[in-house]
Amino acid sequence: MNWSKTEIRQARKLPLAPLLLQRGLTLRELSGENFLVLNYGDLTIRQSFWIWKSRQLQGNTIDFFIQVENLSFAQTMTELLGQKKQKTSSEI
Repeated sequence: MNWSKTEIRQARKLPLAPLLLQRGLTLRELSGENFLVLNYGDLTIRQSFWIWKSRQLQGNTIDFFIQVENLSFAQTMTELLGQKKQKTSSEI
């Protein structure tokens, strides 16, 4: 599947808190608009960024779904943008 640079940029900047709540994860509000993701120990999020200090991982919204939730890039993009891309004729 081909995703445009604009779509990737858009997905990368999506706020994590509502997406994680929608997936059933539990958040605890910390100071400075930060949230602790209780399902993952010391993983904290703020807007579209996250850091997991104990595992020395960090990234943006796309990275969260790939590195933490173990989704593929295509699954991540589909979930974040709420739509399935149609395969182009060159991919069939």
